[in-house]
Amino acid sequence: MRTIKLLIEYDGTDFFGWQVQAEKRTIQGELETALRTLVNRDVNLIGAGRTDTGVHALGQVAHFKTDSELDVLTMCRGLNSLLPEDIVVHDVQEVPSDFHARFAAKSRRYQYRISRGRKALGRQFSWYLNYQLNVSTMAQAAELLRGKHDFRSFCSADTETRDYTCTLFNIKWASENNTLTLEVEADRFLQHMVRTIVGTLIEIGRGRKDPSDVNTILQAQDRRKAGPTAPAQGLCLMEVTY
Repeated sequence: MRTIKLLIEYDGTDFFGWQVQAEKRTIQGELETALRTLVNRDVNLIGAGRTDTGVHALGQVAHFKTDSELDVLTMCRGLNSLLPEDIVVHDVQEVPSDFHARFAAKSRRYQYRISRGRKALGRQFSWYLNYQLNVSTMAQAAELLRGKHDFRSFCSADTETRDYTCTLFNIKWASENNTLTLEVEADRFLQHMVRTIVGTLIEIGRGRKDPSDVNTILQAQDRRKAGPTAPAQGLCLMEVTY
């Protein structure tokens, strides 16, 4: 059996997330349907991360096993001819048999975009906010999240995991052309983690919380202590490193 790695871009607007769900349109579902047609048998596609409903990706990675003899260039062209316009496969590689898109990943990098002005074009890729923000205090608070922490307070209350520890290698705000972007890179992320971090930092930027509250929230290990979950459309999986 061969192990095949895919590099995938998608607009998550019209999808119910990555993972296959009965009677719902998902990225994994569309890709597995296309692969089934291409290699003439069922395929179990495993992604590096299970992005939620409405979340986008420029650098999602996935792998599958197959005994197909199709070369990788033919696979890439064939997939793109079968996939809908809101999913594109940018690269197909044959990799060692022990490669695993999820478990072999060393880090994942996300971006969250906030628009400071109304947009007609690209509005499905950012969160529009029309109130003043203190970006300096937001940056100060973000730095407190860097490093290894228990992020139980910053994930969905019904997250199915026994391990809430993640290591944030990088977290920073950037501002350009009336757009604020938070970039976050970590070894792993919990469900809704980036969006809850964003929602909490926005509360700080609005003066509703103090930067020092970040430490209190981390120590509380209680989702109710953090800010709201930011909308999905501003979030994009940019890169997975191995």
